[in-house]
Amino acid sequence: MSKLPWKNWKREPVPDREDDEMSRTRTKTFSQARAQARKSPNSRAPSRTGPFLDGKKLYAALCVLLAMATIGLYSPAIGHSFVVFDDREYVTANPHLHGGLGWSTIHWAFTSTYAANWHPLTWLSHALDYQLFALNPAGHHLVSVLIHALNAVLLFLLLGWVTKRVGPSLLVAALFALHPINVESVAWVAERKNVLSTLFFFLAIGAYGWYARKPDWRRYLLVATLFAVGLMAKPMVITLPFVLLLLDYWPLNRTPLDETQSGPVRSNDVPRVAFSRLLLEKIPLLFLSAASAWLTLKAQRAAMRTFEELPLAIRIENAVVAYGLYLWKMLWPARLAFYPHSVIALPAWQWILSALVLISVTALVVAFRRKRYLPIGWFWFLGTLIPVIGLVQVGEYAMADRYAYLPLIGIFVMIAWSFADLAEAKKIGTVWRVIPVFCALAALGCVAYRQISYWDSDYDLWSHTLAVAESPLTHNALGVVLMHPESEMTQHDLENFGTEQNRMDEARQHFERALELRQPLTQQNDDAYLLDVARTLNNLGNLDRLQNRMDEARQHEDRALKIYRQLALQNPDGYLPYVAATLNNLGSTNRHEDRTEEARKQYEEALQIDRQLAKDNPAKYLPNTAMTLNELGFLDATQNRMDEARKDYEEALHIDRQLAEQSPTVYLPNLAMTLINFGRLDAIQNRMDEAHQHFEEASKIHRQLAEQNPAVYLPDLAMTLNNLGKVDQLQNRVGESRAHYQEALSLFRKLVQVDSKYAVDVARVEASLEKLDEKAPSK
Repeated sequence: MSKLPWKNWKREPVPDREDDEMSRTRTKTFSQARAQARKSPNSRAPSRTGPFLDGKKLYAALCVLLAMATIGLYSPAIGHSFVVFDDREYVTANPHLHGGLGWSTIHWAFTSTYAANWHPLTWLSHALDYQLFALNPAGHHLVSVLIHALNAVLLFLLLGWVTKRVGPSLLVAALFALHPINVESVAWVAERKNVLSTLFFFLAIGAYGWYARKPDWRRYLLVATLFAVGLMAKPMVITLPFVLLLLDYWPLNRTPLDETQSGPVRSNDVPRVAFSRLLLEKIPLLFLSAASAWLTLKAQRAAMRTFEELPLAIRIENAVVAYGLYLWKMLWPARLAFYPHSVIALPAWQWILSALVLISVTALVVAFRRKRYLPIGWFWFLGTLIPVIGLVQVGEYAMADRYAYLPLIGIFVMIAWSFADLAEAKKIGTVWRVIPVFCALAALGCVAYRQISYWDSDYDLWSHTLAVAESPLTHNALGVVLMHPESEMTQHDLENFGTEQNRMDEARQHFERALELRQPLTQQNDDAYLLDVARTLNNLGNLDRLQNRMDEARQHEDRALKIYRQLALQNPDGYLPYVAATLNNLGSTNRHEDRTEEARKQYEEALQIDRQLAKDNPAKYLPNTAMTLNELGFLDATQNRMDEARKDYEEALHIDRQLAEQSPTVYLPNLAMTLINFGRLDAIQNRMDEAHQHFEEASKIHRQLAEQNPAVYLPDLAMTLNNLGKVDQLQNRVGESRAHYQEALSLFRKLVQVDSKYAVDVARVEASLEKLDEKAPSK
């Protein structure tokens, strides 16, 4: 019998590739069997020995934790008031929003470039806030805090979704949520546009990730729509098409570029696409970016600094230094404030050092480009800052914390992923990873909490800015704050000054210091600082008039007017309003000194400019027109030109009624003032019924206002009641007169307990009551 063929058979070695194929086959077969077993109705119940939180439950728990930490940190901001700086223009004194979210508001939002911006979604957001909360600042602050918390959660979910790495994604979101440099964007109501635009920026990225998994025109339309909505909140998100191209490289890994660089980079199910198609995909989005850029440049034309004011070389130097400072403030978030532009050449060491840092980091990320998150994070930071880096300069600031809200996410990604990769390479346990991260986040939270406290009032804000760095702009702003304590200072701030005289003296010191600092700067760059000098001179003139220093007031206002006239020749749209306001101030100064003819010329020229401006922008300039008419009416009355005075007051009253109907909160005080002026004219002309009617209407307005803000409007109510008492007395309406006098006296006695200056008013009303009792018929 022959031997069996396999008896002496020896196994030959199988190549590794065949082993791999056999192994993969066995693994595949086993996986299929396991999947079939899971589908079987008789399959065994899953083990309960796994982690308590995994998958969706883990993400949900971390989202709740992140949101609670963010809201808890920013909860003090909800108790803050509005700040006058921009909040007044955006919310408190913006009549277009005070009708709520109606069709007229929507139409205005989409057609207006109010506040030198086209951002209709931001206006509609503020209008909705006003409809819900009126002028209660807590509601406005709460919405901004909630949007910031939502942004942090969205950022975490987006990163976790596309990278499948929970730890680094959570760290990036936590840094974004808690970093002190983002306080300005959240605690400042006027910066709603920043947090709102970022919300839609993140939503657009999420929609793009969805589109990348299965390209479809409907999904692409959603991306474009969300991008357009984001642009309507703030054009800062204009760089989204370029950001999406970065994300195609990592973490979406759609591009076939550099496939061999980083090994197994594909951690998702996104199909690869030719690079040319990736570029073509971005073209419709680039059209949206171009349209937004055009609208923004058109809206901000009047606020842009010319190259005569700010040469290109200085802009480039400032841009390089700003990049370096943003990085430094991210690493060491101290001395965060406003940063006025120097408008002169910076010391060479600053821009050289910043340039070296930028070049060095760029070289490093290119050298370590195998770690794809490094170049993506770095170029995200560099690219998203370009719109606000100062090459096109709008406003007076060299840089701003709010500009870093979106760009620093790129640096946070670099930090979080580098830390995670290092910890994995060194096999560091979870506890030892969490401890340093927790300490760093706790430190950032403490600094942010302190930074939030500076936004309690304008005085706190500008005092902190001055403590960070002295500048003419800051001194001027603090002087203005001290002149208007009722809206820009807390009661605690006022108590620290003791007397009104102390407060006014300090305001003068700030204005004079601002001029002193600007003097050498104007010699270096006259064009850049003329406007700032004129503003400070005008503010000094207003202070002089308040302190009855009329000669100094006239000198300061004359100098300011010459500068404004010079600037208006170059840019009428930008500076004619300043000319009109300064003419008004000069008219008031001359009227107080009985230089009536000079005052009349100035009022009439101011009125002509106001009417011209109001034709193009009635909402903005009609209030100024009414104010000038009031001043001119008062001057006419003192010159016994009663018919002209009556015409002035009638026109002013018509404008104020129209404005008060549109926005009662803002313009009712103006309406009450005009009614009182008109009532006094009626009394002089012995038209007592009309005088009574005007004073009565004014008193009703002041009662309404005093319920909301007694500190500001109780004195006005007391004065109006005193006027009503006088008119009643002249009409022999003794009972009504006594009632009005007694109520006015009661209010003045309350006020004198807070401020002794009302003692004169108490004595005056007491004397009126005594005289009334003497003339009253005996019972």
